Amino acid sequence: METNWLGGGVGGGLIGLSAVLLLLFNGRIAGISGIVGTLLVTKLSYDGLWRIMFVIGLLIGSGIYLVVQGDLPIQMQANRAMLIVAGLLVGLGTRIGSGCTSGHGVCGIARHSKRSITATLVFMIVAMLTVYIKRAVGL
Repeated sequence: METNWLGGGVGGGLIGLSAVLLLLFNGRIAGISGIVGTLLVTKLSYDGLWRIMFVIGLLIGSGIYLVVQGDLPIQMQANRAMLIVAGLLVGLGTRIGSGCTSGHGVCGIARHSKRSITATLVFMIVAMLTVYIKRAVGL
């Protein structure tokens, strides 16, 4: 498996830049679950409009990648039912944890939030344990 350090660095830098710009110009945290979750229950107003633009920007970014690279290297390794269950569990986890990996990991740690540092450590430890158990079981 080839590692693209340049692409990862540029992508990470752009994520960080977008988080800083959103906080600077809008006073908002770039947590995707909060942005999308609130968008689903917010009336179309200024608050809803920036959320729509943020989500459109995410989609446009994927489109630009597709044009530049020629394909999106996505491989689904689970069936549809498993993906639905996983999505519901992620949604539940973001509600229980008061945010997602982008909100806590990118924005919260940058703000030195103890809650975000703790949440990110929990995300990472659980992810590592999951991979370890999955490989040990042979799935």
